[in-house]
Amino acid sequence: MTSDDLESMSVLGDPVRRALYRFVAEQGRDVGRNEAAEAAGVQRTLAAHHLDKLVDAGLLEAGFRRLSGRAGPGGGRPAKVYRRVREERTVSLPPRDYRTLALVLAETVDLLGGEEKAEEAARRAGERLAASDSASGDLLEVLRARGYEPYEEDGRVRLRNCPFHVLADSHPLLVCSMNLALCEGLLAGLGETGVAATLDPRPEECCVAFKPSKNNVD
Repeated sequence: MTSDDLESMSVLGDPVRRALYRFVAEQGRDVGRNEAAEAAGVQRTLAAHHLDKLVDAGLLEAGFRRLSGRAGPGGGRPAKVYRRVREERTVSLPPRDYRTLALVLAETVDLLGGEEKAEEAARRAGERLAASDSASGDLLEVLRARGYEPYEEDGRVRLRNCPFHVLADSHPLLVCSMNLALCEGLLAGLGETGVAATLDPRPEECCVAFKPSKNNVD
């Protein structure tokens, strides 16, 4: 943990800022001030103040875009928009460094050619998570609790956030295959027979998506 991480997290102590951050993060796209203000139930000027504070803290990034979707004359002036930053922030007291150990373990699996065993372990881990006392029995709630940020689109459940993105950047094949196996284990542990996990990567999102299984399609 760095002092910058701690200062960034302290900014979220304000309930309005916390609500604005959550709304922007959940959209997965550029969000204008008017939309954010309406979602948080505050005036636009107050929302703008808090959104810019979140930018200063490194939790959001800002840009300018025509919200009308039209270019050229008649498209209106570019408006200030916000989206969540890609960079991860971690706060731990006292400081811990699980990331380095995870990277070492991932490299060890690669060196030993243990991908198949790693997938088996990930699948069992998913089953244990589904059976844990903290699991609600609902797939979306379990995914939210694990940080995947699920959302529904075109009959599928997609995952806006990859909880393992640091490892996925350095060991994409290993981590994505383990992530898929873990999600398959979640489904098995929850008894979800009408849903299947599949690899369906999108930029800046998780590589796994959930779709109706073939047995559940008429």
